[in-house]
This record gives sequence, structure tokens and C-alpha cells, in this order.
Amino acid sequence: MSERRAARHATERPRRPARRRRPVLVAVIATLGSLAGIAVVLAVVASVFIGGLAQRYDAGRTVIDDPFPTGARPTATAGENILLIGSDSRSRLNPDGDGTPVDIGGRADTLMLAHVPADHSGVTLMSIMRDSWVEVPGHGQAKINAAYSWGGVPLTVQTVEELLDVRIDHVAEIDFAGFAGMTDALGGVDVRSSQAFTARGHAFTAGVNHVDGGAALAFVRERYAFADADHTRVRNQQAFVRGLVDGLLSKGTVTNPGRIQDFVAATSPYLSVDAGLTFDTLVDLGWSLRDVRPSDLTTFTMPTAGGGTAADGQSYVSVNTLAVQSLSQALRSDDVRSWLAENPQ
Repeated sequence: MSERRAARHATERPRRPARRRRPVLVAVIATLGSLAGIAVVLAVVASVFIGGLAQRYDAGRTVIDDPFPTGARPTATAGENILLIGSDSRSRLNPDGDGTPVDIGGRADTLMLAHVPADHSGVTLMSIMRDSWVEVPGHGQAKINAAYSWGGVPLTVQTVEELLDVRIDHVAEIDFAGFAGMTDALGGVDVRSSQAFTARGHAFTAGVNHVDGGAALAFVRERYAFADADHTRVRNQQAFVRGLVDGLLSKGTVTNPGRIQDFVAATSPYLSVDAGLTFDTLVDLGWSLRDVRPSDLTTFTMPTAGGGTAADGQSYVSVNTLAVQSLSQALRSDDVRSWLAENPQ
């Protein structure tokens, strides 16, 4: 070996053994495995959370016995029709302090029909005035809220089905006292009032009001403070539902599992539903409406035609028969939004 070559060889750093590279496929699998592990953990947490919600819902709610009328009923059509009944029939709690409501009888002060179109692009919510003069099956002409007093939920469903000639797919009844619990569980809701008024010790300004449970209950129940009585009360009830939806879809709620649990726990003790309106059904409905925003909720009132006086002296609200007939056709054809565009309120 020459002296130059030997010197260079002596100064060279020894070579490290070849580093064994981790195969790319192994790295990908390991990464996917970690993600899968995280996904499993999240799935377990989600299932426990949803399971807890289901338990709260099932434990609190009441299943209505035979809520739908017997005999011939309108044929089911596209979309879903859900009848919402607001009553004061379950507002008192057991004196033993277990928090369960006692059925004390009462009135259906609020009737709303929620229509979910087949494409799940939004929801229309129609109020039916409680003093609407209609045909109550087996009883003749009367105010529509009398159907509840005479025959409970089944007669109320039958009356609405015959009035609108559409099939009711589900029915949910909630006591007004539940409104307060729902509101407080969300930390209050924003409602928009068309005018300033006071009711049951609460003052409301024209415009947006942030209300707690007690104020919400006063807001949806008041009618004597208004010149047009139930007309404004119906609009206030619609404003409350809109505020409730805004609160449920707000970031502060959807990212707060505790608040969601509180909402379900506060609502279910005052809720009665048909047997088909299970927790799974609600989850499926909610998922189908996952892209719906508060602006996709449209509220309106069933067309009326002034007032009248019955033979026994009671005043009532007349139904606009022609407009209701065209509305009925829109419900059956699953095209309520087009009807609303042609019949603005």
C-alpha cells in the first residue's frame, strides 16, 4: 500500500452499518392502527354517551296508548307529518318528590304540525289556532281544542287528519311546564317579540329578548296582553320554537355533551309520544336533517278567515276553507314551500 493511500485510509471515518429502514407499508399500517384505536375509543365514548341519552329519554317519556284513531285514515304520502301538542295536562309533580308528573287532565292549548319533506331540506311548522271552528268527529262543529278534552290525543289526531286530509305519522305531547325546563337546560333562549308587553311578572321588549325558563313560559302562554289575543300568542310560540332550534344548533350546545344530556333529562319527564317515536327514530330523523340550519325552519299559521260567534255565544276563529284545501294538496304532494311562496303570511 502506498504511503498516500495508507494515510488517506487512516484518516477516513469508519463506515456505520447500514441503517435498516422501516418499510413504508409498516409505517402506514402502524399509523392506521393508531387512528383505528382512537376511532374505537371515540366510538365507545359516543356509544356510551348516546346510550345514556337513550336511557334518559326512555326513562322520562310516556308512551301514549293507541294515539291514532281507528278506522279509515288518509293514505301516507311523501314526507312526514308530526303533530305537536302543547298542553297543561301534566304540569303537576308527585308530592313524594320523585319528580314524575301526575296526569291531572287539561286542554290542548297549542297545536302545531311539523312537515318534514322527503328530501329533508328543511322543516315547515304550521300552527293551528286553538279556537279554530272545525268539525270534531262525533261531536259536530266546535273549537279544535275541544277535541282533546273530549277524546284526548286520538280524537285530536283524527280531527286534524280530517281537517287537512293528510295522515299524521307521529305525535308528541309536551306539557307547558316542560318549556321552562328545556329553556333553562340550554342556558336560556332568544325570542323575538313583535311588541313590548308584560305577563306573569315578566317584561318583554319589542325585538330580541333572552329568556330563562320562567320567562319563556310566560312568553308562550300570554294572550290577554294583545289586541288580537291568540294570533300574537301563536306567533310568540313560533318565535320560541325558533329560539329553541337556534339554541340546540348553537356551537355552545352541540359541543357540550352535558348540556345535551341536561336538555333530554329536562324534556322527557313532560313528554308523551307514540310508540313509534323511539330514541332511534329521533336519531335517524336528526341525522337526515344534519344539513338543516335555523334558516331552513319555516313557521306559519293555518289560514283563517276572521272570527264568528256560535249559537251558544262562544267566539271562535273561522277557517279559510279554500286556502286550507290548497294547503292540504300541498301537504299531500310534499310541496309546502311552493304553497307558502304563493300564499305569503
